[in-house]
Amino acid sequence: MVMVNGEWLSINHLPLIANSMRYIALLRGINVGGNTMIKMTELKAVFEELGFENVVTYINSGNIAFDCERPRVSKGESPNAAEEKLTAKIEQAIEKHFAKQIPVMIREQSAIADILASNPYEGQFESHKEMHVLFLREEMPAEKLEQLLAAAPEGEGYTVIGRELYCHLPKGVIDSLLGKSYLEKKLKLAVTGRNWRTVEKLSTL
Repeated sequence: MVMVNGEWLSINHLPLIANSMRYIALLRGINVGGNTMIKMTELKAVFEELGFENVVTYINSGNIAFDCERPRVSKGESPNAAEEKLTAKIEQAIEKHFAKQIPVMIREQSAIADILASNPYEGQFESHKEMHVLFLREEMPAEKLEQLLAAAPEGEGYTVIGRELYCHLPKGVIDSLLGKSYLEKKLKLAVTGRNWRTVEKLSTL
């Protein structure tokens, strides 16, 4: 028996508690330019119907924090297998409810602090609008990073760390490779981006 929140619990209950994680789900391309409009209240309800707890949304761009038991991962599965299983579950529920196929990126909330701390452009930007992070499904292949860097206009900075692409855009997003959807159209990568202020907020949801 152990004491948890003032109550004695059987040791048999510990795995569920220990495996409970807080995750961040990032939906791609919703509520932008009048396309793929989804109300956050409805999206929150979909997550709650999946059995997730403490569901919180942030602004209308599709940012959701939630608690759930970490999916079981078998030996030999990929390091990101738990997130991949959650992603599939969420994408299926969204398609069923909204009749739309919307890519979702999942991260453990604890990883957001590492993303913030690892910013290679720290101290080089004055506004959160200059700094963006793209979240990828898997690490970017070296040859695609080379293509990106070769195509980048002077002044734009791109650095990959793990499954995140840091984008330093001093002249803004609109005329940048990011604004022109270069990664999706030319490199055929599944990504969703957030500006620095939003990434900071994700760590606190």
